[in-house]
Amino acid sequence: MASTNPPGFYQRLQQLPLAAQQAFMAALCERLLPNYALYEQTTGHGDGHTLRAVLNLVWERLSVPGASIDFARQAEKLAECEPPEGDESFGARRALDAVVSISALLDTLQGESPEAVLDVSRTSRAGVRAFIELTEGEEDANALALLIRDHPLTEDENNFQDAVLEEVSQPLTKDTLKGIRQLGRNGGVSNLGLSLDEA
Repeated sequence: MASTNPPGFYQRLQQLPLAAQQAFMAALCERLLPNYALYEQTTGHGDGHTLRAVLNLVWERLSVPGASIDFARQAEKLAECEPPEGDESFGARRALDAVVSISALLDTLQGESPEAVLDVSRTSRAGVRAFIELTEGEEDANALALLIRDHPLTEDENNFQDAVLEEVSQPLTKDTLKGIRQLGRNGGVSNLGLSLDEA
């Protein structure tokens, strides 16, 4: 008997038109930005303004497909925003996640990059896993795996990615894109449940 299961999450992602994949990645990148901002605030390293500006240009391109933007130049600017080499701290790794994810998104605007959408999705999920491992400190691998699976942050991440996938599966109008961007901003709370209090 043929399986009537809907295509798996990653399969559905890969079947999306390119613009929908880009909107998906942009929403996930929005949700990674507070982690970068926190790293910048606590260490003094980084350039969150550039990340924000590059991501804004991506949204502009999505809503105005003919917009002439030099994404190769943006990619160069982005590379300069990476945390210093040798900083192996948890914060630096999560800040790097944000830079790498926006870079993957830029790759798709400059040519073929079929794996990019999967990379960004997995990067966001992996950051959540790493955060739970760091904060829960469970030694037993099986217990840790269960803890990660049932953790509220894991559930939140899965629900968030599912919600974004649903949104980008609609026709992408300017209004839909606005909603997707709002969803990605997630009230300023990152995939790790952290937010930068912009006092």
